[in-house]
Amino acid sequence: MKRRIERIYQLVYQQSGITTVEIAETLNIQRSNASKDLNLLVKNGQLKKSEGRPVQYFATDRNQTILAQTLTSPSTPTKSQENISYPNQATDVFARIIGTTGSMKNAVEQAKAAILYPPKGLNCLITGPTGSGKTFFAHAMFQFAQTNQIVDQDRELIVFNCADYANNPELLMSHLFGYVKGAFTGAETDREGLIQQADGGMLFLDEIHRLPPEGQEMIFYFMDHGSYNRLGETGKTHFADVRIVGATTEDPHSALLDTFVRRIPINIQMPSFNHRPVVEQLDLVRVMVAMEANRIQRKITLTEDVIKALLGSVSYGNVGQLKSNVQLICARGFMNHMSQEVIQITINDLTEGVKSGLVQLSADRVKTSDISPYLEPEMVVTPDEMNELIRTDTYELPYNLYDIIGDKAALLKTEGLDQETINHFISTDINVHLKSFYKDHGFSFDTESRLNEFVDKQIIDLSNRIASLVSERLQTYFQQNFIYAMSLHISSFLKKINVGETRETNVNIREMANDYPQEFVVAQEIRHLVEEEFQVVIPESEDYYLTVLLVSLRDDQPNGKIGVVVAAHGNSTATSMVNVVKELLEVNHIQAVDMPLDMHPRVAYEKIREAVISVNEGSGVLIMVDMGSLATFNEEIKADTGISVKTLDMVTTPLLMEATRKSSVLGSGLEDLFQSLGEFRGYGRVEKKKVAKTQVEKIILAICASGEGTAQRLKEIIERPLKQRKLDHISVKTLAVTDMKEKIADFQEKYQIIATTGILDPKISAPYIPMERILNQETNQVLDELLLENDLSEQKDVVLTATSAKDLCLKFMEESFTFINPKKMLAPLWQLAERIIGNQKESKDYALMVNFVMHMSGTIERSILNEPLMIDQQELANFEANNNNQKMNNALNDLENQLNVTIPNSERYYINQLLQNKQETIQ
Repeated sequence: MKRRIERIYQLVYQQSGITTVEIAETLNIQRSNASKDLNLLVKNGQLKKSEGRPVQYFATDRNQTILAQTLTSPSTPTKSQENISYPNQATDVFARIIGTTGSMKNAVEQAKAAILYPPKGLNCLITGPTGSGKTFFAHAMFQFAQTNQIVDQDRELIVFNCADYANNPELLMSHLFGYVKGAFTGAETDREGLIQQADGGMLFLDEIHRLPPEGQEMIFYFMDHGSYNRLGETGKTHFADVRIVGATTEDPHSALLDTFVRRIPINIQMPSFNHRPVVEQLDLVRVMVAMEANRIQRKITLTEDVIKALLGSVSYGNVGQLKSNVQLICARGFMNHMSQEVIQITINDLTEGVKSGLVQLSADRVKTSDISPYLEPEMVVTPDEMNELIRTDTYELPYNLYDIIGDKAALLKTEGLDQETINHFISTDINVHLKSFYKDHGFSFDTESRLNEFVDKQIIDLSNRIASLVSERLQTYFQQNFIYAMSLHISSFLKKINVGETRETNVNIREMANDYPQEFVVAQEIRHLVEEEFQVVIPESEDYYLTVLLVSLRDDQPNGKIGVVVAAHGNSTATSMVNVVKELLEVNHIQAVDMPLDMHPRVAYEKIREAVISVNEGSGVLIMVDMGSLATFNEEIKADTGISVKTLDMVTTPLLMEATRKSSVLGSGLEDLFQSLGEFRGYGRVEKKKVAKTQVEKIILAICASGEGTAQRLKEIIERPLKQRKLDHISVKTLAVTDMKEKIADFQEKYQIIATTGILDPKISAPYIPMERILNQETNQVLDELLLENDLSEQKDVVLTATSAKDLCLKFMEESFTFINPKKMLAPLWQLAERIIGNQKESKDYALMVNFVMHMSGTIERSILNEPLMIDQQELANFEANNNNQKMNNALNDLENQLNVTIPNSERYYINQLLQNKQETIQ
């Protein structure tokens, strides 16, 4: 049988102009091996290769002209791909991407269609999980546009991260569209926006799902018309020719407005790392190692176990996580073998996190079987392999980490430190540099961005300060999840203090804390820090819990944690929750059991039983389920396995996070853990100086045009369940739209506003509950979401139709008024709303019409009783002198004639205010 290198030469001789990928596929060999042999044949003069991309190989004894081959178009072109002339491979940047003919083939074809579609290309959306290469792919699309002369070579890709301005539409608008001098405080000169900078090129909107609805509307108006206005500018319209590419990790149809999604004809789906073929995964490893070899200009070898560990270590982070792990182990390998010519990386050079990937891969028998044929005892990567591999890399370090390592090692050696101590210091440096870089580039190497979804950034910042304090005081090593565990602990007990709950110190916790006097002193310092930061009084009993937490987070703790199993109905519900917790807390004593709805109960039981056995470390197992019916497995599993188990239902991600955190704490018993979770109140969102040492009255603020009428009715609706629950510390206050700008700050100073509702979102830190949601749902349900979770962001607004909107109005009038006939009044008031407001038959329009009809029904009732709303005489005079809203006035005059009532100017003033303020919020 011919050797591999001989078979490769024979194939190139027969098929001149063949690429590495084609050779690997034809001969069924690993691409990396094909590349290595091809380079050796070129070095020996037996083959020659082309200069373009992808590289093509030719036998030196065949005099052939190197011709670029045209890419074949899709076998079934979509409408958007008709009449597109694809470029040749020599100018095709996509040919350098791993998986172009495999898992990325469809994405590449869609991208080319989006760029080349006449006359100006198509806007598109790149979707895919974190770290799957969305940003990299957007850069490739831009380079493709440049190499095909669609975008000028002097243009740059304009990148905008929507997450930075998710809660500030005005700032968002100023960055995107620019502003004029005087548009807001601090706007001292005119400034062009990113849209203008991207004119003639491409704008990449990263994390586009973080755009608020107002921001999405701004963008799709620009998509439709190609025109925009700068903030604060009137009477002048600007035009720009911009291709827009968005990226999101979320389902577009649930995270974006339908009207926005409809304007994006192409959705490019990036595959996750684990859904890519094994050959592509190995090629990605080789590419990334080659980049490091090129940087240090040394050969790097990796053992078979190292390759397996790298592949198995990739979970949530996909290609981005793989890249960070490769950089980490190469840096550590360089540190350990700095004086050697070849950097030989073995299992001993891996961190515990990467090393655990070997276990993960071994547990996946299918993947282990798939990868075996492609693995060799050693992967050898040389610096010059970069010539064969893709050069553009999103996660390219802006500095040479290896120079930093070498310089630091030399400096420490002159100080007389031994090699073990030097390696410890440098390992810390490597972690700090890489974590900082990946955090700044949108890939959360330390997952702090995910933690921020559950905990205030202020608490995370404080936990970082506490970490420094603890390291200085105790002079010991702590687990990498120290920041996460401390942040969640602080957030949890602040929430309890916030709702007025205290806890007695567990006897076991107190006794254990007494054995650690040094940690106890530091715990007292931590308590004082938190008190000072958030202006709260924390019971001294918290010192014992903080002490045990510090001891539990030391890096030298033995096993014996309480295991956690999550079982939930659905194809991936449990896995999704567990992945978030694993990502944040870096734990292994937790396992997910997904149960599709058609799974037989016996099969579900077996899976849960196996999971319980897997995570048991001798301290028992907590089973967390989504439905109470699963709790029936509790006694059977205990009898079957002999393992102590407790079952808790209604599992949520925050509850699971708290359970996992507490199950890791030394001294925790299964019964104590179970009881404490029943008292869990979520993680609080705390603002500095807002939680005072003295009790502050909590309020829900209801806003309407006048502060009376509709707001009073909302107040009654909300107060009823508050009284039933005896929540006397929460009250409902009303505010007129006209007074909002002047009085909202006073309300915030005097009260703790836990939510707002009414006709207008005041855009403060408290959650806003649309009025139609209060009226359409059980108020108890809204209060549960507000008081228990303190976060309504995941709850979808009521989607209104014409019928449901009219039903809301009718219900409101029937319950609120005495002298008007709701059924007869609804038709003329609805017609009035359509006439004044207009209606595009969208939910937001109906919401505005509902607010308007509710207010007008109160206006008619007051007119019948001759009890109009009052207004300051000077304000009324100003309104009468400047009232030029003819559309409103004519419509109200016709209504007066139709109903034989009089609508005085004071009422018209409030109607005008309602229309002005509400329209401003939807433009």
